[in-house]
Amino acid sequence: MVIFGPGYIRLAMHLRPPVVFFLLLLTVFLHGPYAHAQYAKEPVVLKHVHRLASDKMKGRGAGSPELERAARYIEKHFKKYRLQPLGTEGYRQAFTATVRRVTVADSIRKADNIIGFLDNGAPHTIIVGAHYDHLGTGQQGGSLDSLPQGKIHNGADDNASGVAGLLELARHFSQNGRKEPYNFLFIAFAAEELGLQGSRHFTDHPTLPLEQVHFMLNMDMIGRYHPERGIGIGGYGTSPAWPEVFSAVETDTKFFTDNAGSGGSDHHVFYRKGIPVLFFHTGGHPDYHRPGDDPDKINYPALAGIIDLEIQLIEHAMKQGKLTFSPTD
Repeated sequence: MVIFGPGYIRLAMHLRPPVVFFLLLLTVFLHGPYAHAQYAKEPVVLKHVHRLASDKMKGRGAGSPELERAARYIEKHFKKYRLQPLGTEGYRQAFTATVRRVTVADSIRKADNIIGFLDNGAPHTIIVGAHYDHLGTGQQGGSLDSLPQGKIHNGADDNASGVAGLLELARHFSQNGRKEPYNFLFIAFAAEELGLQGSRHFTDHPTLPLEQVHFMLNMDMIGRYHPERGIGIGGYGTSPAWPEVFSAVETDTKFFTDNAGSGGSDHHVFYRKGIPVLFFHTGGHPDYHRPGDDPDKINYPALAGIIDLEIQLIEHAMKQGKLTFSPTD
């Protein structure tokens, strides 16, 4: 319930009805269920998702011109946030991706991880990752549609939502006016939908020594938050420090934890290298790997709240020394 003070009411009496209605909506929003969002900017994450998951991007399939456009979009923001290039060629780490699920003439495709570094002069680094590719027009395999060929799979939740989180975390930690006690490496992975090929290429050919990594945070499908379920956070068992880190969190975003470090997204390959991980995921839905995964179905206030939760966890984790790794399987 929102309670209006006497001063607010006196002000409203002198305003035109449309202005009063706008102020009421604004006040309800600011005091609503996602009032915890303090850092992430909801209009910014909405813009990122709509840009990356529009029909013009044709599903960001592996090796497509549209995936290249998405790569340039991410690069543009890394430059805007003054992240240092830490690929093998500028922000790019090129590799060859292979389509294995279906037989296609162009099974070998060019791919690029996009890598930006926030150098705080610290001995250890936090890696933040999200994959930016999806299933294209249903011809590279992976679709759950009965007749996928020729249909655009926009991948708003999978994984434009995670890339929006990646870019917002990059914006926040590069522009918060503080020199953090850890560096940050922000990575947009390609060819995740072809079997974690981008993240595996990075961990096999790291552009920063993996022994310097504090932990890896991965976002994959964080746009379909439901209050009754909350967001799942995997990797809770991958370091004995996580319980203490999580105990300091204050949030209205409902969440639950899972110990497992393994999984079907990019954090898996970092876990296999002995690195503590956290994996954020709002769960499956009927549009998963189907053409209906569109931007208008994303819960944008909750997405901003999830990013704020991640900021809190990162800030609390930075109060720890380099995290000790614990295997969970």
